[in-house]
Amino acid sequence: MKRILFSLCLAIAGLTFTMAQVTDAEADLLDVDEELEDGWRSGGLFSLSFSQITLTNWAAGGENSLSGNSLVSMYADYRQGNLTWNNSLDLGYGLQKREDENARKTDDKIDLVSKVGMRAAKDWYYAGLVNFRTQMTAGYNYPDDTTPISKFFAPAYLLGALGMDYKPSDNFTLFLAPLTGKLTIVADDVLSAAGAFGVKPGEKTLGEFGGYLRTQYRRNLTENISVLTKLDLFSNYLEKPQNLDVNWETLVMANLTRYITVSFATHLIYDESVMIAYDSTDDGIEDAAGPRIQFKQLLGVGFSFRF
Repeated sequence: MKRILFSLCLAIAGLTFTMAQVTDAEADLLDVDEELEDGWRSGGLFSLSFSQITLTNWAAGGENSLSGNSLVSMYADYRQGNLTWNNSLDLGYGLQKREDENARKTDDKIDLVSKVGMRAAKDWYYAGLVNFRTQMTAGYNYPDDTTPISKFFAPAYLLGALGMDYKPSDNFTLFLAPLTGKLTIVADDVLSAAGAFGVKPGEKTLGEFGGYLRTQYRRNLTENISVLTKLDLFSNYLEKPQNLDVNWETLVMANLTRYITVSFATHLIYDESVMIAYDSTDDGIEDAAGPRIQFKQLLGVGFSFRF
């Protein structure tokens, strides 16, 4: 795992250096002009994608299914002279229904970020950042749909960081914070008693102190294709600092028409505090638990509009 994370960091460092070379002529994902005036600017994106499969006397077999995924991404930014204040809120939710099974959740997130910066040099800012993440509804380890393994505020993550923000354009930002506090909250009594998400059994919070890196890049690859990728890395100074927590999301959207889009999203997570059950002997029985790489991919065609 250490080799994987080390290789990931090297790749990201190279990718970050390349991305930092963007020009002022490049438009970002939300079509915001590079030359910004003082004051507020805001906007966002709403996307709803779905798929359906209906089979009748289908010799090859299969199941009827219906699935849908929604995404809301909003921002509100303020600039006044050398002061900048950037705020964003991402909401995502998805469900899938197959045959006689109950609907199952495929996506669920609340992600709020607020960052304040004061210019220190041409492209550098003294900056502070607050990030809050949680989910809306209970999650299950299917096919068991009666015992929740996560809930609203179980877990929730609150992160506060102080550092420097490198922002050569509104397409790219690299935030480096050597002073960062991270609080994991498990508000549910049952999950708290089980010691879920790294808290000690019976406790509802886990505090960590370390270093944090957040980088984001967004660009229109063509007139109709846009990409947004953002990466968060956290190292806990107090315990196993070499084992980085990773949260990496990428969204690619292609506009077929003004309101019809194809979207492709990936989400990779590695958190040393999250124990995930797995089959260590390949006998079909989950007999061990430990930190594992989590990966999710979503591909959909649907309706979207910007506001």
